[in-house]
Amino acid sequence: MPLQSVCGIFLFLSVCLISFTPPCDGGNILVFPVDGSHWINMKILLEELHARGHSMTVIRASTSWYIPEKSPLYKSITLEMDEGLENFFDIYLQEHMRAQREGASALTFFKLTKDFLSMISEAHLLWSEALVQIFDDERMIQSLKDSQYDLVLTDPAIAPGVLLAKYLKLPMVLNVRWITSGEGHFAIAPSPLSYIPVPGSGLTDKMNFIQRVKNLLFYSIILFQQKFMVGPCYDTICNKYIEGGCDIISLLQEADIWLFRSDFVFEFPRPTMPNVIYIGGFQCKPAQPLPADLEEFVQSAGEHGVIIMTLGTLVNALPKEVADEIASVFAKMPQKVIWRHKGERPSTLGNNTLIVDWMPQKDLLGHPQTKVFVAHGGTNGVQEAIYHGIPVLGIPLFFDQYDNLLRLQERGAGKIIQLGDVSGRSFEQGLSEVLHQDSYTQNMQRLSRLHRDQPMTPMDQAVFWVEYVMRHKGAPHLRTEAYKMPWYSYYCLDVLLLLLTATTVLLLSTLAIFRFLCCRSRRKIKTKQH
Repeated sequence: MPLQSVCGIFLFLSVCLISFTPPCDGGNILVFPVDGSHWINMKILLEELHARGHSMTVIRASTSWYIPEKSPLYKSITLEMDEGLENFFDIYLQEHMRAQREGASALTFFKLTKDFLSMISEAHLLWSEALVQIFDDERMIQSLKDSQYDLVLTDPAIAPGVLLAKYLKLPMVLNVRWITSGEGHFAIAPSPLSYIPVPGSGLTDKMNFIQRVKNLLFYSIILFQQKFMVGPCYDTICNKYIEGGCDIISLLQEADIWLFRSDFVFEFPRPTMPNVIYIGGFQCKPAQPLPADLEEFVQSAGEHGVIIMTLGTLVNALPKEVADEIASVFAKMPQKVIWRHKGERPSTLGNNTLIVDWMPQKDLLGHPQTKVFVAHGGTNGVQEAIYHGIPVLGIPLFFDQYDNLLRLQERGAGKIIQLGDVSGRSFEQGLSEVLHQDSYTQNMQRLSRLHRDQPMTPMDQAVFWVEYVMRHKGAPHLRTEAYKMPWYSYYCLDVLLLLLTATTVLLLSTLAIFRFLCCRSRRKIKTKQH
């Protein structure tokens, strides 16, 4: 048989086999993300789910500043909103940095706390109004039901995705570290305040008496926030649209899987639950080659290496006087510096410093020339620094950043300089310490080895559990029912009361019997004497 004929038959059979191969059993996922830096995490997870054949629909706001309407990864549902969260964040961040520069005081603390709670309350109010818009749109609700989603994947820092999953009666997976009222563990797992620090407290897992008092006060702020500022934003919706009513914390506790953006290389040890899956660093990947011009700049540093500095996605620039102080220190250094800075160009900038609007942060952190990462302490940057083993000089600005950096400092892998303390002298001392004391690099590289030594990558863990929930239509066997117990039953106070009552009755009965016997004996003795 001619070779051409054989090849033709082989090609025909191959096409037939491909035609009859069952299609990839991809799932249908409804995604309700949070904008800003949270979207960066969610998008990375969506990219992996899309690569594995899953179909996704993302609900976004018309005012979104990070989540595009059109994407090859997903279809989108756009909610019309008059105002976006970006405006609230910008105002809050500028005011927060100004207050920090003025110095720490009780008045400053209360002002910052009040501004933070007001901003959070406003954000929840905006999204609760958007959720009402969904529920009142019969056509949209019918479309969501007809789409036959397998699950809802949501970030519970805001609650609409959680409520929507309940309304549609769909399994729910949380991409989470923060919930509506703080850190997620406090809603799902036992959290003794004696050794588990509340975010914002600036404490570690080793607390003295005064620190435990402080920790309790910060926990009371969380309870106040949920009870009086966040909860009321959604209570009306729960009562009107959810059969039997609801509250946000209970809905969170009903989630099938918590994909938790942390791990115990980074976090302090604490109790946890079987449906909490730790995926800290899931966004981290080996470094890719740098663009040619950036690679040339990095290599020009020679043996001294490179310092990189960025303040994350929400902050474009520090106050001018701080930027000038930092630039003057960089100008003295033998290292080359790459600095993401969008504000006014510092007047003290040196020739060794490259100012950029954007940098390939992961690839720079993984470059062998990079020596120190000057950062604000956001979760993404801290975990990427751990993954690549680069020590951190941290300037925390807001939210959880101080607590994140504190965890590195406690492990000897980073150093913190408060924004109010930043000066040319303090910044130079801190930078020189992290650069030249080998212990910082050694400790961070140790954390990196621990983080990488896992049977499955964090991303594979995340995708596995999303698909697990789709395969089994949920994971109720991993959820505890303890949160449905009354508080006195949870702590066995009713059992303790019963045992105390029984013991007391037994003791009193025994005492009464002895008294009766003693009295009777005395009467007999007196009778005999007479």
